[in-house]
Amino acid sequence: MNNQHKKPIKKAAAIKYDVTDSAPQVIAKGKGIVAQNILDKADESTIPIYKDEELADTLTKLDIGEYIPPELYKIVAEIMIFVSDLDEMRDKLI
Repeated sequence: MNNQHKKPIKKAAAIKYDVTDSAPQVIAKGKGIVAQNILDKADESTIPIYKDEELADTLTKLDIGEYIPPELYKIVAEIMIFVSDLDEMRDKLI
């Protein structure tokens, strides 16, 4: 069987950050149906979803409750700024 045409398995991870934490923390992760459930819950809660397959792959390898490693700080900080900007724009529209 040729794996080139095989659809990749969907992966998702949710992170949270509190200023009292040393780094953002993985609070949910999953593949397939679990990933879809995470995405559905985020959508229902109007939590922004950032799509990055490589980052999702890396985050799903971490344990729930684990802080992200330093090599991910930059990309996660950029995502958090993006999400914060979206929140500000949404608040201005409401």
